[in-house]
Amino acid sequence: MTASTTLDAPPATRTRGSDFADLSRRVTAAGLTRRRPGFYTVAIAATIGALAATWVAFALVGDSWWTLAVAAAMAVATTQVAFLGHDVGHRQVFRTRRPSEISGLLLGNLAIGLSFGWWMDKHTRHHANPNHEDEDPDVGAGVLAWTPEQAAERRGRAGRWLARRQAYLFFPLLTLEGLNLHVASGLAIRRTPVRHRTAEAVLLLLHAAAYLTAVFAVLSPGKALLFIAVHQGLWGVYMGCSFAPNHKGMPIIGPGQRLDFLRKQVLTSRNVRGGRVVDVLLGGLNYQIEHHLFPSMPRPNLRRVRPVVREYCAELGLPYTETGLLTSYRLALAHLNSVAGRPDQQPT
Repeated sequence: MTASTTLDAPPATRTRGSDFADLSRRVTAAGLTRRRPGFYTVAIAATIGALAATWVAFALVGDSWWTLAVAAAMAVATTQVAFLGHDVGHRQVFRTRRPSEISGLLLGNLAIGLSFGWWMDKHTRHHANPNHEDEDPDVGAGVLAWTPEQAAERRGRAGRWLARRQAYLFFPLLTLEGLNLHVASGLAIRRTPVRHRTAEAVLLLLHAAAYLTAVFAVLSPGKALLFIAVHQGLWGVYMGCSFAPNHKGMPIIGPGQRLDFLRKQVLTSRNVRGGRVVDVLLGGLNYQIEHHLFPSMPRPNLRRVRPVVREYCAELGLPYTETGLLTSYRLALAHLNSVAGRPDQQPT
């Protein structure tokens, strides 16, 4: 299977526009859109408890090289908090805006130093037009080129060198993603219209002050810097490895191409096979097709709705993409090579 680039044309359909309505009626009738307060009560307690436990372990271990192992555990806990913030942002936890926003600010800005308002704006635009060359910020021009046009626009020796080797640099670059999220959050507060700007700024500053004070108060300067590097680096890798399988290497919608909601979400998304361990490790994002079709559906319902969606896609003759985790990475890397003009190079 080769990396996908752009959709040649929208697949034929019988009653475009009514297809998703039919699916939605089936899903609603099965009770799969109902809230799961019990699940999220346990999830919130366990996730916040895990993050707090890593800080307790940090204090108990003290100024020791073993603190780097704590940093790795903290990276896992931080990512799980981010997953919970993702669910809150989609109103999977609370139906109304106010508790969702308050929880999002506490989980995002205060707990992990990520602007909830900036992320919500970016992620909402992604959900509206996934893998759309002009409208999805996740495939916009940046460090990596996601389309041949983006790769061709690279100027200078460094830009062309990076584009041709981007597949090999993908995972190493993820170690900087944590830092990038913090910087982007700070810049968003200053430069873009963010709802609750003052509250977001205060909470981000509180997070930064508490984090840096704790690390440098307990550890020697050298160990403190290494702790931060390991924690933030592994957080970036975990986040990137959780989101990369979802759309990378799937068809990109070019300018002027228009698809109905069902096909726009299904054709650009990829599920990752696996059991409940994978569900936990990827925060439910392994059911990306179902999540994009029903973004407010509580995370534990995604596994249950999967066979309904898959069967419905089969009825319509609509491709439903699902792979193993390692295969999803291989396809994403193959896509990066393909757009850079190196389709025969397959990183392993």
